[in-house]
Amino acid sequence: MGEINWLSFILTMLIPMIVGFVYYGNFAFGKIWMKSIGMTEEKAKEANMALTFGLSLLMAALMTFFLLNFNNSPGQEGEFDTFGHGAAHGAILSIFLIIPIFVTNGLFEQKSWTNILLNCGYWIITLALMGGVIDVMHHWPNA
Repeated sequence: MGEINWLSFILTMLIPMIVGFVYYGNFAFGKIWMKSIGMTEEKAKEANMALTFGLSLLMAALMTFFLLNFNNSPGQEGEFDTFGHGAAHGAILSIFLIIPIFVTNGLFEQKSWTNILLNCGYWIITLALMGGVIDVMHHWPNA
């Protein structure tokens, strides 16, 4: 592993927050998502947002570190240093790892399909963007 491009790391780490702000905002799917989990505006205001955002950033850092190594493994330099290649990696991870987890948990937790599909859509978009950014901005020479 080479030196970490901290700018790419930080930008990628912020993507889940940025996408979440748009995706779960009232101008996109926010109201549908809130209804799917029985959330109210009043209940949402009771959340400890410092803890929520802090732990979310920590989880995003862990995902970024994984993607940094997954997308930039030996043999993936040169023609593979593209946004599209990284986005494909992120989408593949979502489809074959994240979605099965969300569907399984959602079924056992008796979540609505609306909720399950909204969350799956968020993670496909988010991990595709994270993978794309990390791949196009971070290059480790193959040893």
